Amino acid sequence: MTGLISYNNGVPLMEIAPDPTNRKLLALDAAVLAISGDLSLADTLARIVKTAADLADAQYAALGVPNDTGEFLAEFITTGIDEADAVRISHRPRGHGILGLVLRDGQTLRLRDLRDHTHSVGFPANHPAMSSFLGVPIARKGRRLGNLYLTNKRSDDEFSAEDQLIIELLAAHAGVAIENARLYEAVQTLSVVEERQRIGMDLHDGVIQSIYAVGLTLEYVKAQLGDGDVSGAADRLDTALDALNGTIRDIRAYILDLRPPRLENDDLSGALQRLLAEFKANTLMQADLRIELGTLDLIDRSATQVLFHVAQEALSNAAKHSRASRVELRLVKDDRYIHLVIRDNGRGFVLEETAQRFGHGLRNMRDRAAALAGHLSIEGRLGEGTEVKLSFPRKD
Repeated sequence: MTGLISYNNGVPLMEIAPDPTNRKLLALDAAVLAISGDLSLADTLARIVKTAADLADAQYAALGVPNDTGEFLAEFITTGIDEADAVRISHRPRGHGILGLVLRDGQTLRLRDLRDHTHSVGFPANHPAMSSFLGVPIARKGRRLGNLYLTNKRSDDEFSAEDQLIIELLAAHAGVAIENARLYEAVQTLSVVEERQRIGMDLHDGVIQSIYAVGLTLEYVKAQLGDGDVSGAADRLDTALDALNGTIRDIRAYILDLRPPRLENDDLSGALQRLLAEFKANTLMQADLRIELGTLDLIDRSATQVLFHVAQEALSNAAKHSRASRVELRLVKDDRYIHLVIRDNGRGFVLEETAQRFGHGLRNMRDRAAALAGHLSIEGRLGEGTEVKLSFPRKD
């Protein structure tokens, strides 16, 4: 019998014969790697279900996610039933009968025909016929995360002990993948909460205070008009209008900052042109773009999203803090590096105030630069503007 043999100093360690079990283990290994790469919880659950069906050669498979109490199924993700047939089924499984047995006991259950089991409660209207059954719980650190349900073994009358072993191994890895996906979603949610808090603080300390100041000025104008001081009221009214226009610019800057980035349908040049057009419309600043010939050919597709995000973050900071009248964005190259440079002619900054001024945006830009094995620098002088520069290696 032929196979694959591993050697250590000429001594054979193990022979892996190409039998069905080894093929399934190899398929399981590939599937686990694919599942582990998903960060979306919905994608992770869907991939686990599809993988389980493929590994056990099941016509139908489902992953039931229990509710908070663990008594019923809150979610039920399926494969093998097309959408039209699923719609005709009178109701989704809730965790009664055979499904509830696996849900409550947390033990693997393998049946030649689930209809013969004492806990079988039948199927709802328009449900496809099912016979052979394999149910495997998914747990992680003692916490029940879900249950895998497989029915109708295609190549045999029932699922084998080998099928059970493979699916139990998959369930162990699936528990890790589900936990990772949930942790990732929790981190994303926390980031959203932190961002909302930051926006609230910025609005309170900036825009709201500015509007409050304008209101006080208008109250004073009203008093001046009551006293007959028309000239003084007119001067004070001009001051209020200037302050109100400045507040409008600040609000436009926040809109620019909060607008979700879009790069899917554009190349980098088109995306940056569109970004600057939106920037000009929202801030009324002059904004120029210069891309050195041949530079785009030296940038990987994976780097374009990073460059776009850094450009957007730098422009957002310029809109909110620089008080500039002009911004220039340049994408240039030298013998070793690509350079993205965003420069404004605004008020600049004091070095000690840099972190406070750029806040979480500075950390985001630095993280993005690190993802490209690059370097981020920010330079500014009072009254002379600010320059943000991202440099990273060329792809050649």
